[in-house]
Amino acid sequence: MPRPRLYFDRWPAALYAIGDVHGCLPQLLEIERQIEADATGVEGEKWIVMLGDYVDRGPQSAQVLDHLLQPAPPGFERFCLMGNHEQMMLDFLDDPLTNAYWLEQGGLETLQSYGRHSKAASGRGESGLPGVRQQIPADHLRFLDELAVGLSLPGWIFVHAGIRPGRTLAEQTDEDLLWIREPFLSGRLVGAPRVVHGHTPSPEPVVTPYRVCLDTQCFRTGRLTAARLTQNGEPSFLTTTGGRY
Repeated sequence: MPRPRLYFDRWPAALYAIGDVHGCLPQLLEIERQIEADATGVEGEKWIVMLGDYVDRGPQSAQVLDHLLQPAPPGFERFCLMGNHEQMMLDFLDDPLTNAYWLEQGGLETLQSYGRHSKAASGRGESGLPGVRQQIPADHLRFLDELAVGLSLPGWIFVHAGIRPGRTLAEQTDEDLLWIREPFLSGRLVGAPRVVHGHTPSPEPVVTPYRVCLDTQCFRTGRLTAARLTQNGEPSFLTTTGGRY
């Protein structure tokens, strides 16, 4: 079954989108503090839209999911979208032997954040892989299972990876929304909503007339990026201070 897509016919008073977190809890907490400060004095609804890839590669995937299960910062509503790394994690948990490649894509770090240090977690002990699902809290599994793959507002679409040109959000496949690069990245999406996404890393946010990319590869650079967006204006950006693990 296709994953849910969220549709809204109005904008909140303030909307902040956050790029790929990848297990970097300190940066997520810092960017939330910056968002709260930036939105001081804003009357009306305030939203945070998370663009997916909460797990893998960084050291604290389990703790990031714990945080996202808590209430949003005071005065905000939070919407969390699915990333391809969440999908890979679920695929692995459903069938570890078939999907063991996830361990090499950051899954090992994710399992270690749950305290899984066995040979099975490193992919060197296949007999232990089927039991890995029992290491993941039920509320984490439910959170991942219920993630939507897209959020649409007048004039804009928020997804993890991008969209297939020429299709509405309802016509997009989950695979495209979670994985696409080309022909989306170089396409001219004339007449389409502008897309806010992550997935394709860059040292700085990428802004074109058709898309805004917020993946600044936090797990390597220490820079987690958020964008403040309005229906008719250009985005402004917040970022963490940097540094390496």
